[in-house]
Amino acid sequence: MGYTLEITGKAVRQIEAAQALIPPGTQINIAFLGNETHAQRVNAARVIRACGFQPVPILSARRLLSEADASQLISDYQNAAAPERFLIVGGDPERPQGPYQNAMALMNSGILGRFGIKTVGIVAYPEGHPAIAPPALWAALDWKRRFLDEAGISFEITTQFVLDPLAIAAWLADLRARGIDTLVRLGVNAPAPAKRLLSYARMFGTKADAEICARYAMPDDRDAIAAPEPFLTALDTALAQIAPGRIDAHLYPFGGIGMAAGWAQGWRGLS
Repeated sequence: MGYTLEITGKAVRQIEAAQALIPPGTQINIAFLGNETHAQRVNAARVIRACGFQPVPILSARRLLSEADASQLISDYQNAAAPERFLIVGGDPERPQGPYQNAMALMNSGILGRFGIKTVGIVAYPEGHPAIAPPALWAALDWKRRFLDEAGISFEITTQFVLDPLAIAAWLADLRARGIDTLVRLGVNAPAPAKRLLSYARMFGTKADAEICARYAMPDDRDAIAAPEPFLTALDTALAQIAPGRIDAHLYPFGGIGMAAGWAQGWRGLS
């Protein structure tokens, strides 16, 4: 069992530096940040492909300026690195910067068919979303499943960063009960300084109260490295109580690609 990673355009040199630590063919998502350009994103895809890995560009619907902008970006990605899949998200802006209100609008625009995209990734939120009610999240996931099935496009799910593995197991059990049996890449936090991990938790609206931090051995010294082992032990136990179906791991490399890939060399993966 392998794992996937994630990188920004500006940090792609970390992939080159850690190349020997990462299994060949590993899928590496390319973030769509508001402070990076399309050229930086496409260059990241080119570097990832040259290093022997699979680039997975993230398309942030609300950050795309126009249909022409979206088409040019996908065309540039395909010409530079021939991605086999794209991950489609709504994106952070409160108001769309172009014609796409959310990921569903981008999917429904016809752009997947025009560019021959046969596999996509979508995201899910085991702890919920700070701006979207749970019924709306499930309704969107059901819509995407139906749409992609009818279009003959395969899909997989990657879960958002959370610190409570019990939330992951509960959400996954609900997903399977709804008849969704696709591959799910469960978000796992690779080793990182505790201070940085908690900073990202605040950024993403992830639950990180005192009880969660104590339960999963978050270091009192916030400059110390937060090891993922307590989280993973609890996750393994929780997953053993359900029928998880096809799962894999998506490593959130908040401590850097080198630290994540080095640690993963001694990790057996999700059971």
